[in-house]
Amino acid sequence: MSVRDEAGADTGELAKALAVGSPDALAEIYRLWSSLVHTIALRSLGDPADAEDVTQQVFVSAWNGRRTFRPEHGSIQAWLVGITRHRIADLRTQRYRNHRNLQAVALESAATPPVTDDAEWAQRLLIVHELEQMGDPRAAVIKMAFLEDRSHDDIAQALGLPLGTVKSHIRRGLLQLRERLKEVDHVSP
Repeated sequence: MSVRDEAGADTGELAKALAVGSPDALAEIYRLWSSLVHTIALRSLGDPADAEDVTQQVFVSAWNGRRTFRPEHGSIQAWLVGITRHRIADLRTQRYRNHRNLQAVALESAATPPVTDDAEWAQRLLIVHELEQMGDPRAAVIKMAFLEDRSHDDIAQALGLPLGTVKSHIRRGLLQLRERLKEVDHVSP
């Protein structure tokens, strides 16, 4: 059954066109419902940049999952709202994990007396070396975030990168450093 939305679009035809991979259908769906998705994200998260990231993620997810949409089970609008809620939950989970990890690092740093032995200097030199090997923009993002204590938004503006890209560089860079430090710890006597 085909239904027309308030703008007069045939949602059944849009759903069929999306399912077969029509970029025009995705563009029309975006035109019709991106403001709804963005509004839900903004009200839930309170941050315009995060709301923009979630909006983008919702429509990428809609495109990637287009074959799973079943018009007989609900409207495109309801499907997009469901995807939006999942992306918001994912972002909140990520925020919680980042906050928890930062607190753990802060507690560990406060509890550990400063060490100035050769092992610490070697580890610092290794980190500097790994950052140099990492290359830009990832190394620059890591340095700005942790050595200069700059916010993600500030880094994104300074480097002219999207906020999501800055967050990805930080996450992947830290994972890369952690793996490299683990490798060195296993080799050390």
